[in-house]
Amino acid sequence: MAEHAYAPVRHDHNAFLERAAKKPGFQAAYDGLAEEAALAHQLLKARARAGLTQAHVAEKMGTTTSAVSRLESAGKHSPSLTTLRRYAEAVGCQLQVKLVPRQ
Repeated sequence: MAEHAYAPVRHDHNAFLERAAKKPGFQAAYDGLAEEAALAHQLLKARARAGLTQAHVAEKMGTTTSAVSRLESAGKHSPSLTTLRRYAEAVGCQLQVKLVPRQ
């Protein structure tokens, strides 16, 4: 049995978006996930800044690694404020929620 070296597949996100934008309904769906994507980005950034793995955060929150993974996945989960507070505390942050007037 021959061994194969791992070769990651290169992903060009901008090219992907360009192709996907040509599909009907894509842009509306993509735009609809902007807030979720921004939240997921903030969660990932806070966890990285804290130097923690998903397993570490899960342990601090008293939950599973898969639950933390779902929480950090944009559009797949709508977390409660209680869950977001627990995550924030686990990564050494304070949760702030605010309403911003539309321009």
